[in-house]
Amino acid sequence: MKKVVLAFDSFKGCISAREACEACAQGVCEAWQDAVIVQIPLSDGGEGQVECVRRMLPTRSVTVEVHGPLMDRVEAEYAISADGKTAYMEMAAASGLTLVPQERRNPMTATTYGVGEMIADAVKRGCQTIVMGIGGSATCDGGRGMIEALGDCRCLDMDCRVIVACDVNNPLFGKNGAAYVFAPQKGATPEQVELLDGRLRAFAKETEQAGRATPELALSLGAGAAGGLGYALLAYLNAELHSGIDIMLDIADFDAVIKDADLVITGEGKSDGQTLMGKVPHGVLKRCQEANVPVWLLSGMVDDATGRLAENFDVVRSINEGETRPLSVLMQPNVAKQNLKESVSFLVTNYHELSMN
Repeated sequence: MKKVVLAFDSFKGCISAREACEACAQGVCEAWQDAVIVQIPLSDGGEGQVECVRRMLPTRSVTVEVHGPLMDRVEAEYAISADGKTAYMEMAAASGLTLVPQERRNPMTATTYGVGEMIADAVKRGCQTIVMGIGGSATCDGGRGMIEALGDCRCLDMDCRVIVACDVNNPLFGKNGAAYVFAPQKGATPEQVELLDGRLRAFAKETEQAGRATPELALSLGAGAAGGLGYALLAYLNAELHSGIDIMLDIADFDAVIKDADLVITGEGKSDGQTLMGKVPHGVLKRCQEANVPVWLLSGMVDDATGRLAENFDVVRSINEGETRPLSVLMQPNVAKQNLKESVSFLVTNYHELSMN
């Protein structure tokens, strides 16, 4: 009897991490009917983190009305642990890019004020630890809005541990900083990028003059994450920045789960050179290598021009290998789930031959 652990990220714009795990499980069962299957839908700390946590841990959902990126009122949802001590949240729930219609996106005015309100709500409910994913932001305010909201809510100097899921290594400002690298994706023109970078420099100077940070903090890894929100979290809330996927794997007790596993299968929408830079499959790979457990990578698309994916994973496959249908068809959820199921069934049926290669 084989034990197979399924640890997928979502296939963005197509199927969720849970749906990917379920489709993969069906494929495994077609070949190994008596297999013990453990499904662990994952997120690397961006959007979808809270949903994954809620599937792993007993939590209760909390909805709070906050100010969105453009100061419109929005309802932000987060989760609180069963003991009431830990809040799990995503900054995107309050200040995410998906909350702003394409034609209204403007990082010159977008704010993280709602993130501060969400944190304040959790603190007032008695939470002592906040675990926050900071992917998918619409903002480039350096976290100034969050700080203003915490001040308005009298929660700025709260006694609360803040753990941040962050896989971005950019500094706050400069050519590799939040404005130059990420603001164009949020609607900024080249001229606005320069203005935003100047604002971030000014905010850092204000923070340093207030005794909240040293000049080195603005240049630290992750300070530029989420439009500079990483900087404010570090400077004002003494946050701890960790790899998003490592946080999720620890919550899932992944090391214990794979200890007696015969195979782990992971995947994402597209695997390429960035996959080995902290994405879900990379986090899964590292844990499996330490435990000496075979790990397969099955994704919607695979671009392994350097060969590094094939070097590290025991099997690397696109679930659309050999497909001639257009991408618009392959991105349909039912098609993707069927292709994933069939790919897994074929590979598991040929498990012994693959293991010999």
